[in-house]
Amino acid sequence: MAPLRVAGAVRVPGDKSISHRSLILACLAEGESRVAGILDSEDVRSTAGALRTMGANIPELSSEMRIGGLGLRGLRPPTLALDCGNSGTTTRLLAGLVAGHPFAARFEGDASLSRRPMKRVAEPLTYMGAQFDFEHGDGLPMTVHGVDLRSIDWDTKSASAQVKSAILLAGLVSEVEVRVTESSRSRDHTERMLRSMGVDVENDGNQVCLRPARRLTPLDLAVPADPSSAAFFVALASLAESGELQLDDVCLNPTRIGFISAIKRMGGDIRVTARATEGGEETGTLTVHPAPLGNLRITSADVPSLIDELPLLACVAAAAGVELEITGAAELRVKESDRISVVVRNLRAVGAKADELPDGLRVRPGAREFSGIVDPQGDHRIAMAFGVLSAVSGNRIEIRNPDVVAVSYPGFWEDLKRVAA
Repeated sequence: MAPLRVAGAVRVPGDKSISHRSLILACLAEGESRVAGILDSEDVRSTAGALRTMGANIPELSSEMRIGGLGLRGLRPPTLALDCGNSGTTTRLLAGLVAGHPFAARFEGDASLSRRPMKRVAEPLTYMGAQFDFEHGDGLPMTVHGVDLRSIDWDTKSASAQVKSAILLAGLVSEVEVRVTESSRSRDHTERMLRSMGVDVENDGNQVCLRPARRLTPLDLAVPADPSSAAFFVALASLAESGELQLDDVCLNPTRIGFISAIKRMGGDIRVTARATEGGEETGTLTVHPAPLGNLRITSADVPSLIDELPLLACVAAAAGVELEITGAAELRVKESDRISVVVRNLRAVGAKADELPDGLRVRPGAREFSGIVDPQGDHRIAMAFGVLSAVSGNRIEIRNPDVVAVSYPGFWEDLKRVAA
């Protein structure tokens, strides 16, 4: 196999977290919002579909959308269950939204989502006055009975943007003050977008406070490129043997660039130009060159800003023949799959040296050429992570069910083929 060379430019799809939130908040605004560049993926379609079930005026997802808002309490009681597909973000954020409305909604999802824990979001919303009914354990299906909620000052005892956002949305539609304290700062897209719509939201370190708002002004937003999707190409270019890759208009929110920082700590060559601001979010162009990478240790302090990229980081370490230790990442076990177990099992299946830890994993230097079959267990990020590993020179890896990438990046395989020569 010829040495891996990268060339060209990629504009990865719009940020998934921002896309979810733009749909939700546009529905709560007074007036018409414009949202450009939204991510058209299965997860975002789940949010759009669930909102439509509650009467929202959301057209089919497109590159330029106009969304008519219903106001803070304009959603209607659903006559059908809210189908959340595979999307935990859809489920947890809309649970907060429903909790502050005077109706009940039943949440359903696929087999993977139904196993994911919802108690973490049910606890604070129940404290605020909502009622949750679970049919099996603390997963889906669940029914949320909304009411006029009371104020809350909640310590999540962890870092979860989904739980934090659920509480903020619940406080927003109930017009009560809410305060959330986290163990470390999680991604803050909800707060930034709310501020851009006229809401008094204050971040102070690991604490956020939302004060009552009467209305939301409409959004006028161009969704920046998703840094979690861009990470796959940062990894590819860093592992290449020659070339240069440009990634345009990437969201550089400080709570989302942990992977870029990690690759730089390993010795990666990443430069940022064309910095700008869009809808309260920092953006920029990344230019990545191949570079020799070294050992790395990831601890709990690092995890919130690169939680979605940890499977990819494990594949990068294997490809680079370096040691990687990840701890403080037990959250990986309750994602779309048990990402600790699935990553380690697949690394071993292709010949890499990897071990499970209770709250993370370890990759050890070993063979530099890998072959075998990878089963991502229906997890889009694991499929893409091993897709990058499969593109590295000398590797012969087959990935089962590659179409699972449609959850977040439908055109991933085409873009990968285009820039990797």
